[in-house]
Amino acid sequence: MEDKAIDQKITYVMTMINRTIPQKHTMYFDETTSALKSTAIILNYKPYYCVGDTLIVQVEMFNYLGKKKTYGGDFLLARIFSAKLGAGASGRIEDFNNGTYNIYFTLFWEGQVEVSILLMHPSEGVALLWKGRNMGYKYIGYTGVFINKNQPVHTECGFYLNSQQEECEYTDRKYGEVFHCIKLPAVPCEALTSLKSWHRDYTYLSNANKTLLSLSNIGIEIPSPAGRIDVFKMQTFMPVTSKCKIGTSIPFPSGYFLQNQWFPSHCNLSSFAPLLNINKCLADKMIYLMGDSTLRQWIEFLSRVLKHMVFFNTHRTGWHETHMAFDIKNNIYIQWKKHGHPFVAPTFYNVRDHAYIANELDRLGGGSNTIVVIGIGQHLRPFPCSLFIKRLFNIRRAIENLFLRSPDTNVIIKSENTREFNPDVERFSNFHGYIQYLLLKRIFRGLNIGMIDAWDMTTAFDSRNAHPPELVVESQINLFLSYIC
Repeated sequence: MEDKAIDQKITYVMTMINRTIPQKHTMYFDETTSALKSTAIILNYKPYYCVGDTLIVQVEMFNYLGKKKTYGGDFLLARIFSAKLGAGASGRIEDFNNGTYNIYFTLFWEGQVEVSILLMHPSEGVALLWKGRNMGYKYIGYTGVFINKNQPVHTECGFYLNSQQEECEYTDRKYGEVFHCIKLPAVPCEALTSLKSWHRDYTYLSNANKTLLSLSNIGIEIPSPAGRIDVFKMQTFMPVTSKCKIGTSIPFPSGYFLQNQWFPSHCNLSSFAPLLNINKCLADKMIYLMGDSTLRQWIEFLSRVLKHMVFFNTHRTGWHETHMAFDIKNNIYIQWKKHGHPFVAPTFYNVRDHAYIANELDRLGGGSNTIVVIGIGQHLRPFPCSLFIKRLFNIRRAIENLFLRSPDTNVIIKSENTREFNPDVERFSNFHGYIQYLLLKRIFRGLNIGMIDAWDMTTAFDSRNAHPPELVVESQINLFLSYIC
């Protein structure tokens, strides 16, 4: 019954996403959206603006022939920034589905402001990416290592194997997660020790479609509506004074950078106090970081800030192995563990301590001194979106059960961040990440959790890196500390 209910939820969510994806297809490149032909104007122009004002920019999309687009669905990234001030903030985009977009920027800081609007993919490219992603599991392959009489032997693994051979099936019956390997003769399925992934030389798109999604057509700047905008301090502007706390609804944009430090828009975060008080804040805490390498960055950063923190030698090698660190003086325990299948890594990683995040949550006793941080997304981009949706519903169910037995457990969700403009666009486009970001916010809505909006942060910072720079990681951890201190 539970599996049927989950399947119905997945079908409903996929249907809702499909309604937002443009259905227009063309084989003619000249009929697709051109950033350089498109125009942007300031709708509410005035000689000067004050801190707290909203700047509204209207974008009109044109194709390469100079003809106005009549439908929406283009994937844009919009931000305001000041390189001089180390400042940046995301813009909220409204799609009128007729080739016109309004972008709303909150003017958070005093001083100069510039506008940047990037066309990441035209609507036609978005349609192709969405279609290709959901056609199957052929973008990524897996090689599994089994031990046969003390000797390693290899075989193919994956979610779905197009093989007539006998398979080993690895099933999590509670959550309905399944993974397979082709069974080797006389080798038991229990002898699987490690996996690595590889990129298949496979595409769901034609050569003409690939031209539309080439790197030279990704992240092109739409001509700016103006030069620098001057923003002045308003005497009556009242900054937010409420404390950052778990369970608070997060707006978009959720904050801004100034002097390369992140300030949330919905709560008051001191730029210095959280990190200065980190030893006191984390004393007697057990912190479980569950997810991908963008959360591994956290344990690496914390080990540099916590002077008494030392790593435990797990006698394993590789960045993807479990990291455990202790601060005996302040009684702090921190663990980073990779999430379960799919994990995309070109070097072998151990699967004997493998577990899905939902399983890990089920093992926790919880309590006020237990902190869980979850970050998942980058490794699921090359797979059908239904897999990601199911994973989020399973994690939500496990969090709800954790709160039933231990409602005072601290749970933080770190959303997915943007990454480099990758030429391997079919697998790793930021469009896939953006859809997952929206899904994560939707599926975890209503839970008593804290949210680290890494998508908003990395868009505002324009980091363009799967592993954001330390300034961004520090800002994430500063907000994390403000939630629990």
